[in-house]
Amino acid sequence: MEEFTTNWTHEELKGYILLYCAHADFNVSKEEKEYIKSKVGEEKYQKIRKEFEDDNDYQQIQKIHATIERLEYSKEEIDEAFQSIKKLFLADGKEMDVLEQNIYRGLKHLLQKQ
Repeated sequence: MEEFTTNWTHEELKGYILLYCAHADFNVSKEEKEYIKSKVGEEKYQKIRKEFEDDNDYQQIQKIHATIERLEYSKEEIDEAFQSIKKLFLADGKEMDVLEQNIYRGLKHLLQKQ
């Protein structure tokens, strides 16, 4: 069985989760990119984006889950992450579409089991 360990920092995990969410509708808007960069900086964004693009969907979710566990996220940190995710989904000025809602619910289900 493959290990999905990372050496990401909290900021890099945040960037990866936001990038994962931004891809929910298969279209990362300029506003979404700028929002992610505002949260993690240009350098971390570029690093995480490259890794993200090299991973498939299964690897992406496994890395998110494993890193949340490794960093021992508290309930408050998970709640803060979901606030950022919601802001990201609304960054393009539109309501959350069905794909975004599904990603949001799926991550909430996965991460709130911690």
